[in-house]
Amino acid sequence: MRQVLLYPGEDGYWIAEVPSLPGCVTQGATREEALVNIKEAIDLWIEDALAHGEDVPDDYGEPIEVHKIAT
Repeated sequence: MRQVLLYPGEDGYWIAEVPSLPGCVTQGATREEALVNIKEAIDLWIEDALAHGEDVPDDYGEPIEVHKIAT
């Protein structure tokens, strides 16, 4: 399992990215769609790296929960 960052974009779409896999980013109209898309993007990223003889980086980071602070 990889750490995924999921956040709303300025255009109303949800953005999903994997910090440990540079350039592994996608989006979706909903959170659920973005999560489905990032699973596919992870698989394709790893498949492409292996096909080119590149190493697949280990996942890193510690998941924490962040709450939006009301302003």
